[in-house]
Amino acid sequence: MSKIYLNECGIICALGEGQAQVKARLYAGQAGVSATSRWSEGRELALGAVPGDLPSVDHLPAHLRSRNNALALAAVAQIRPAIQAAVARYGASRVGVVLGTSTSGIGETEQALGHHVANGKLPEQFSYRVQEMGSPAELLAMELGLEGPAYVHSTACSSAAKAMASAARMIRMGLCDAVITGGADSLCAFTVAGFSSLESVSAGPCNPMSANRRGINIGEGAALFLMEAAPAGEQSVELMGWGESSDGHHISAPDPEGAGARLAFEQALSRAGVEAKAIDYINMHGTATPQNDAMESRVIDALFGNEVPVSSTKPFTGHTLGAAAAIEAALCWLAMQDDNAEGRLPAHLWDGAIDPALPALNLVSPGAALGRPLRRVLSSSFAFGGSNAVLLLGRPE
Repeated sequence: MSKIYLNECGIICALGEGQAQVKARLYAGQAGVSATSRWSEGRELALGAVPGDLPSVDHLPAHLRSRNNALALAAVAQIRPAIQAAVARYGASRVGVVLGTSTSGIGETEQALGHHVANGKLPEQFSYRVQEMGSPAELLAMELGLEGPAYVHSTACSSAAKAMASAARMIRMGLCDAVITGGADSLCAFTVAGFSSLESVSAGPCNPMSANRRGINIGEGAALFLMEAAPAGEQSVELMGWGESSDGHHISAPDPEGAGARLAFEQALSRAGVEAKAIDYINMHGTATPQNDAMESRVIDALFGNEVPVSSTKPFTGHTLGAAAAIEAALCWLAMQDDNAEGRLPAHLWDGAIDPALPALNLVSPGAALGRPLRRVLSSSFAFGGSNAVLLLGRPE
């Protein structure tokens, strides 16, 4: 069975744009989440908003002009030369696009409806098609001149992980030689209000695994990988395995026993041929909601014990929903590069208030390092409806 490699990585999130900015703030322990009322009129919330300007979308057809697509453009610009080389190598019909998202152009519809309230009509250039979930895949295929399969997964917080698993299957089935994969998701009032109505949003910085945890900080961003069946240099990281399962337990709450989450971990390990004791680090889903943290910590403790270093990076980025799995895989990808020979680990930012109801996991302290390069890393994503996905990344021994 052919190996699958993540050869290039472009990232934009609340920590910044590009690998250098993101790594610098990640290892300095600087959270990207900050207070704003931009998407919650009359109420300040801690959100993981992308700072600064995004690429213009004015050159795009009306139905592709969205903040979501601007985030995707920002990420793909960082790896565009490598994509162009892949197209030259394989042909446009052999390069696909598989992404995860959940908001697409909902924010633009909000603005259009506001215009309608003020002016009695929608903006002339507004297109309802901007909300299509397939929009970012259509955008990248058009922008890059790709002719391979192009589609989107939208399974809430597991979207990008499932997209990456699908991309790997497409290469193994011979449908593509390379795939642009990952995810993009943008902040909008609809999402913030929706999670607020579920009483799942924390007004202040999220506090995963703490006895004082009160909910998530919603974020936005994009992370895109160039996936191929052969490595393309020392920066290449292997997607060794993945696991996918579905609880069907509840529309928004996880199965308290974590049976589906455990199955996803076990599938990833089995597919990679890796034992649990070989894992160097786990990037937890770690939403800072009472139920998710309880479920996930118990599953990790049962499978891996309390020695493997674990952390949730959501205090750095916010919970980027459909892009979360890709952004967190990108943080793992960055930690596995040769410039991190000492094995620095993404810190677990929290208040240190231990919840006696949860297992005592090995939460990564700021500045902690393995003392050697990371070789095997897991990243978990658990979504509404019981959609679970786990990715296992590896570097050569």
